[in-house]
Amino acid sequence: MQVSKTNAMRILDTKKISYEILSYDNEDGKIHGTAVAEKIGREPESVFKTLVSHSGPNLYVFVIPVAEELDLKKAARAAGEKKIEMLPVKDLLKWTGYIRGGCSPLGMKKLYPTFIDSSAEPLDKIAVSAGRIGLQMELAPLLLADTVTAKFTELIK
Repeated sequence: MQVSKTNAMRILDTKKISYEILSYDNEDGKIHGTAVAEKIGREPESVFKTLVSHSGPNLYVFVIPVAEELDLKKAARAAGEKKIEMLPVKDLLKWTGYIRGGCSPLGMKKLYPTFIDSSAEPLDKIAVSAGRIGLQMELAPLLLADTVTAKFTELIK
């Protein structure tokens, strides 16, 4: 199946970083992380969701396993902020260029400070959104971190 490229894929292509596209059927409306992991045949520990948060005007991106919950205290500490809140879903498109369920850590409107949960670091590959609902891309977590200048840190509850 020929897939039209997303910004996230174009960035990886430009940097000659290898990745695999995993597509899934989203007609049933089940686009939450664990459903996606099941649909692409991967363990939930290796499929990561992209969460966008803010502290005042500063935006931060957190990439965590789909079955886990972001610990806002750990996130704030990682970002060097006193307090951090999730960006309202209605503001996601405006600030990132992505919609809920299709938010990739790559190819946002700006390169925001990005943090990846340390559970990804030892893995050979992780899957993240390719920037569109129905598409995931699988790549080495270290290459993802290099591409978005992310830091690995403990982020989950």
